[in-house]
Amino acid sequence: MTFGFFDLSDGIDFVPLAMGLFAVAEILKNLEDPEERVVLKGKIGRLLPSREEFKRCIPSALRGTFIGSFLGLLPGGGPTLGSFAAYTVEKRVSKYPQRFGTGVVEGVAGPEAANNASAQTAFVPLLTLGIPSNPTIAMMAGAMLIHGIQPGPEVMTKNPDVFWGLIASMLVGNLMLVIINLPLIGVWVSLLKIPYRLFYPAILVFCCIDAYSVNNNVFDIYVMIFFGIVGYVFMKWNAEPAPLILAFVLGPLIEEHFRRAMLLSLGDPTTFVSRPISLALLVAAVGLVLITVAPRLRRRRHDA
Repeated sequence: MTFGFFDLSDGIDFVPLAMGLFAVAEILKNLEDPEERVVLKGKIGRLLPSREEFKRCIPSALRGTFIGSFLGLLPGGGPTLGSFAAYTVEKRVSKYPQRFGTGVVEGVAGPEAANNASAQTAFVPLLTLGIPSNPTIAMMAGAMLIHGIQPGPEVMTKNPDVFWGLIASMLVGNLMLVIINLPLIGVWVSLLKIPYRLFYPAILVFCCIDAYSVNNNVFDIYVMIFFGIVGYVFMKWNAEPAPLILAFVLGPLIEEHFRRAMLLSLGDPTTFVSRPISLALLVAAVGLVLITVAPRLRRRRHDA
């Protein structure tokens, strides 16, 4: 399925795909409309959420933490998968899903909690089994090997200073994010004052640099442009690009482990329902699909 392109022999990389679907597609969409920017001109006041916003954030943050913690444990999951899954769940369970995308607090709290949770739990497979769950953790595993540290359960006994230093760095890192980001909110807001006709060429330049730097290959830039057009078409059809990202990450894993299960069962497909663990996971997957479909059916019944 290379279509005559040798560069597709190793498949499509995640970075140009994601940047094309989100960054390039967003630029194409914004170029359709005349530039209208309402930038906050007054002084920035209270930064912490109000009591009412805290109440609305708590359920979303708890759901996002649970989703992110679970998906962070899975190989190939990572913060991106957790954030998209949490955002989708919050949009499904919300009483006003049409407000998502306008800065509603539930749409921010859930994905951010999932992002933080999955980033931390991604270390669990590395430190217990020696298995990196995503490319970022794989780079950390390589750094540990360079320093003569074997990732796995022996890290806690043979290198306790590394293990507990890693745990402490998670706490200190989250604290530093708060200390650094809160005073710089005025800087981030001031970036919106830059005219978009100057802003979007800079975004495109950085996207091209990032896409090229992954494999030092110009073909990745073409891939990014192609998926930018695909993402733009998705926006015109009101289709979410996030499921494509999830399928891109999870699809190869599903194929690989399906083949492995079929080899172990000597080609017997009933192995997926005869084993209690796999049966329970399949039932849970079907249940999640029904949960996501049920609100839409209720709305249609109400309209009727």
